[in-house]
Order: sequence, then C-alpha cells, then structure tokens
Amino acid sequence: MQKIKTALLSYGMSGKVFHAPFLNLHSGFELLGSWERSKKLIQEDYPNVKSYPSIDELLADDVDLVIVNTPVGTHYEYAKKVLLAGKHAVVEKAFTTTVAEAEELAKIATDKGLKLAVFQNRRWDSDFKTVQKIISDGVLGDLIEAEFHFDRYNPLLSPKAHKETVNDGAGILKDLGPHLIDQALALFGSPKAVFGDIRVTRENSLVDDWIDLVLIYTDFRVRLKASFFVREANPAYTLHGKKGSFLKPRGDVQEDDLKLGKKPDSASWGTESESLQGLLHTEINGKEVREKVPTLQGNYFSFFDGVYESIANNKIEPVTAQDGVKVMQIIEAAIASAAQQEVIVL
Repeated sequence: MQKIKTALLSYGMSGKVFHAPFLNLHSGFELLGSWERSKKLIQEDYPNVKSYPSIDELLADDVDLVIVNTPVGTHYEYAKKVLLAGKHAVVEKAFTTTVAEAEELAKIATDKGLKLAVFQNRRWDSDFKTVQKIISDGVLGDLIEAEFHFDRYNPLLSPKAHKETVNDGAGILKDLGPHLIDQALALFGSPKAVFGDIRVTRENSLVDDWIDLVLIYTDFRVRLKASFFVREANPAYTLHGKKGSFLKPRGDVQEDDLKLGKKPDSASWGTESESLQGLLHTEINGKEVREKVPTLQGNYFSFFDGVYESIANNKIEPVTAQDGVKVMQIIEAAIASAAQQEVIVL
C-alpha cells in the first residue's frame, strides 16, 4: 500500500484530537510531523515524527499531503502556499473567509492536478449518519421542514484570542455554522435562497455567537441554529415530512473520546448510548409506527479513507473544494441577509 507522507500545520487541539490519531493508525498514511511555533508537543505523543520550525521547512521536506488546521483567517494564505508548493491539502472548516478565496484555491488545485479536501468530519457523526439513512429510506414521505441545532451552554469567552477578536475568520457562523451548512447541503443540495439572523449575545463578546439561518428550497425549508445559551438541549435534528417525523438528540461520542485520549481503533468506536436514539413517528405500509431507531456507528476514519483513495487512486475527495465553495456561498449570503434584513437569492 502506498504511504502518503502527511504533515500538520499546527498541533493544538485539532491536530492532537482530530488528525494525528487517525493519520498515525491509518495504514495508508505516514505522519511526518507538525509545524510548531512555540510549544513543541507532537514528539511527546509521537516520538519518531518531526517538529518543523517553519512552514517553509515543512514544505521543503518530502511531504505529499498537508493538513491546514490553523485559524480560519489563515486558511487561504497557507492552503495557497501548500498547493503552489505542489502538495495535496486538507483544509479545516471554515474552508476560507470568502467565496472568492475558496474558488481560487479550488482552481489552483485543479490547474496543478492536486487533491484539495475540506475537513467536514461531522458528515461521519453517528447522529448525522442516522438522519441520512432515515431520509434515504423515505419513511417520512416528502419533507416539509428540517431543523438542525449545534447548541451549547457556555457564556464565557474562549481563551483563544483568534476566536474572540474581530477578524475575518471569527464568530460562530464560521465556527459551528459550517458543520450545519455542510450537513444540510450534503443532504439536500444548494437552496434557492437564504435568510440569516446573526447576533451577539454573550457579555463583552466582539464576535457573533448566535445564528438562525433559513435555507429556502422549492418545496421545503431547512433551519440551522447555533447558540451558546442553550442549557436544556433541543433535538439536534428535527425532520417533519408528509408521513411522519424524526427527532434525534446530538449523541456522537467521537470528539469526547478523542479528547480523553482514546484511540479510534476498536470495533465499538463511534457507538453512542442507546439512551440517545432518535424517535421515529410515521406511517409504514399503512400502519402507524412510533419507535426508537438504533443509531448507526460514527467513524471519522471514513474521511481519511476517502482522502487516501483520492490521492492514491485518483478518486474524488470525500468533501470537495467545490463543497467548500458552496458552504462559503451560504455564509456570505447569510451575512448579507442579516445586514440587509432580507432574503438573499443565490
């Protein structure tokens, strides 16, 4: 099996939790190391890898793939540098800060024959995969509406300065928003129009921390919400169709397990508690059904499998640059909608 030599552009939470464990365990990748500016931590976890003092030294090494997992405002600059150096790239969400930046990166990758993927790992959350199956099974009939939440109760400001200072990459719309938007687009495609309401609700906050977006499709609507003031959780996914409804709480365990240092190498990886199963209330073969639905297993390994296949066997990326462009189009439309207080037609 071809080994794809891979390096990270940072080894903070995302590098340590969401990338390195999978790259280290996946037989198709060789983790070379990470660019580390001040704290030199990666060798404590992976003694045989390198700690690069600069991005230039990293790119000068025999690297095939670079994970751009730096603050959102730097994604465009670093991803462009990676691609121009002839390396494949995975860029975290939000892909960029503007549609124009996203389109330029996509064009560079295409022109240079490189693979460029967006790290939308939550397509492989257990709860989302279950919602995806409910929709594909058609048990709800024609959909009327869907509502997705990514809520927390956390009124305190983040200690990470780049998340709380005014910059092009800050705010909940470009932090949690891309997860919700990407999931909606993966399920339903691009909407006809967008309405966005964006607020600041935390004391002393300088950046948006509450969003309510409505994606307008021909025959149904999708509402996407995120807030830091939800102490009693709403269902993460609510779907209503002409036959029935499905309500599912957020239950994926992967992030929490990764933060605890658990390795994603067990048969039970990504298995959430039965207590968090979704409720299906619908009609099947003329009979009313109201029952809990077993949750599918989540597995972020599937994203890395897709990246491997895209590079080694020239398959399409698991989340394409064009997917990233479409998410940025929704984000820009939501910003314009909130500013103008009107629906923005795409």
